[in-house]
Amino acid sequence: MATLREPATLFEAALGRLGDVLTPGSLLEATPESLVVAESGGEIVYANTACERLTGFARGELLGRTVHGLLAADLAEHPSGSSFDTICTRRDGGELPVEVHIGRIEAETPLLVVTLRDRTEVEAGRAARFEAEAKYRALVEHIPAVVYLDPVDENSESIYVSPQVVELLGIEQDEWLTDPYAWRHHVHPEDIDRAWDEYQHAYNAHEPLNHEYRMVHEDGSVRWVLEQAYPIDNEQGRPWLIQGVIFDITERKLAEEQVAFLAYHDKLTGLPNRALFEEMLEAAISRARRHDLGVGVVYLDLDNFKLVNDSLGHHAGDELLKQLAERLRGCTRETDLVARQGGDEFLLLLADLERGIGSVAGTEAGLLVAESVATRVHEALQEPFDLGGVEFFTSASLGVSLFPQDATDAISLLKNADTAMYQSKKAEPGGYIVYASGADEAIERLSLTTRLRRAVEQKHWVLHWQPIVELEGGTVTGLEALIRWNEPNGGIVPPGEFIPIAEELGLIEAIGDWVIEELAHQRKVWEPQGIDVRLGFNLSPRQLWSGRLPEKLMAKLTAADVDPHDIVVEITESTAMADPDRTQRVLADLHAWGLSLAIDDFGTGYSSLARLKHLPVDILKIDRSFIHAVDRDAESGRMVEAMIQLAHGLGMVPLAEGIETEGELAFLQAAGCTRGQGFLFSRPVPAEQIPALLARATLFAEPSIQRRAFLA
Repeated sequence: MATLREPATLFEAALGRLGDVLTPGSLLEATPESLVVAESGGEIVYANTACERLTGFARGELLGRTVHGLLAADLAEHPSGSSFDTICTRRDGGELPVEVHIGRIEAETPLLVVTLRDRTEVEAGRAARFEAEAKYRALVEHIPAVVYLDPVDENSESIYVSPQVVELLGIEQDEWLTDPYAWRHHVHPEDIDRAWDEYQHAYNAHEPLNHEYRMVHEDGSVRWVLEQAYPIDNEQGRPWLIQGVIFDITERKLAEEQVAFLAYHDKLTGLPNRALFEEMLEAAISRARRHDLGVGVVYLDLDNFKLVNDSLGHHAGDELLKQLAERLRGCTRETDLVARQGGDEFLLLLADLERGIGSVAGTEAGLLVAESVATRVHEALQEPFDLGGVEFFTSASLGVSLFPQDATDAISLLKNADTAMYQSKKAEPGGYIVYASGADEAIERLSLTTRLRRAVEQKHWVLHWQPIVELEGGTVTGLEALIRWNEPNGGIVPPGEFIPIAEELGLIEAIGDWVIEELAHQRKVWEPQGIDVRLGFNLSPRQLWSGRLPEKLMAKLTAADVDPHDIVVEITESTAMADPDRTQRVLADLHAWGLSLAIDDFGTGYSSLARLKHLPVDILKIDRSFIHAVDRDAESGRMVEAMIQLAHGLGMVPLAEGIETEGELAFLQAAGCTRGQGFLFSRPVPAEQIPALLARATLFAEPSIQRRAFLA
């Protein structure tokens, strides 16, 4: 049996052997690494001070022990130069994670040099990272959204994507992570440019991203998504990573689309409803005005529909309406619209009808199309409807109304088609009638006359005000009073619909008197608010020729304590030229009292320059028909420039009416026009909106490129 050698003897012997290969031996003590030298059998013959600190054993306690008792590993399994991780058992029984490096010293008796490195902090960091990653995955991989982490370089591979991408797009995580263009390849083609631009804008502006777009699943289905992302900066404050979340909002979008659909469609038949029909009708009329086309409205009402509900029940009635909707779709052109008005009433919109004489001599082309559609509808109703096994025959009465022959606005067009339908139902159910103004027009006129007389008696009027603007800087220099009929049951009625009749009935003077009184009253209301601009109003021909006009007008202004120098009186060019001598005398009297005078709608009458230069006119208002598209119409442009020069030459202020675009404004500024008014600056508004309007420094918007080009 071998005798265990004393530690001191082992140490001295080891130093003797080490001295043959390492000089000086003190280097082993100086190294911060924990070193153990052992014989080939694993018996420890040397341990440095660092090893004592690491293991808790004194050097004398280590000598003579085996490495296998210190480390949970068999050194014989690891060649020289290798390294591995294992556990070191300390003197107090504790265990330390260590990294072990194996070296060999070839001497008379081979020795093993074992280096130990404490991995406690490394393992703690690894555990912390593992725990953090586990928590992150537990969070992001169980929410109903795709979470991703991307580098800012769009051509680099993604760093992380949650497994929900499989459900959203039908691709594996690896495909997303290894293909830099996986996102692009799955965004809907119609949305990719917008989505990418929004992504780039958010990145460049260093702002959070929040936008919606469509993505395409591998199976071809379309998914609506909401993407929210924000940049993560590095230590230098520059964008480093993009953290994002993609939510599947397809169900929400479908619900929104359903709500929007039901807002404009009939739930039973799926057809557009009255609201959508009216919008499309307005659009069709606007398009027809621009391109000189026609529009037709067909109003359809089933005959004896109540019989179906009473005999077969409401379910059968609903089925009849759904089948009828399908037949009506087949009776119209692709450009037409079929809508359900409600109950058993349907509407057909015939858009973009050709104008002029059609193939049948003396018949309007648009009327031929409308009659053709009405005929096809009646033919479609010749076949019976199958209502739960019961054959049912029905007919329909139709009314037709055409733009612009029968009406020039959507409401009137619908009303006339409705009137024609009821005429058809009374005259011959199952037929159709094209609206004719005749007796109905007389009845409507009689009704309007009665209501207009009542309005004069009860003063159902209101003034709206449109700013007059200095074209140099956009400041407001005046306000034009424009009368509106505030009809109790019909809303606001524009002057074009009642002024001509009021002229015929002799009611215009009473209306004109009210305008002057209200204008003077409003002037005094605004005075304490610091509103000090000229107020203008229009004189009708009958007012102009009424006896003692200047005295009457001045009496009303004096009674209200209004300075006549603050008032502008406007008359149309045609009125002024109807009796030039008389006009000159009246205007001279008005001007003598201090009132400013303006010729309205200049260019539409037949002014004599010899007469015009003798009229005491201060302002020449160029008619809106010349201003429209003046920047694009060379002929109109030359005429307007001539009018502006004429005004300046006669010592008048040129004022352009109906300015609606930046281009028109730029042209007028370049041509030397001094003042203007129009929708570009403000529509006519009620009196209570004027203070806020005048509080603005200018009514000009930011100049467009086109306007800057004119002014350059």
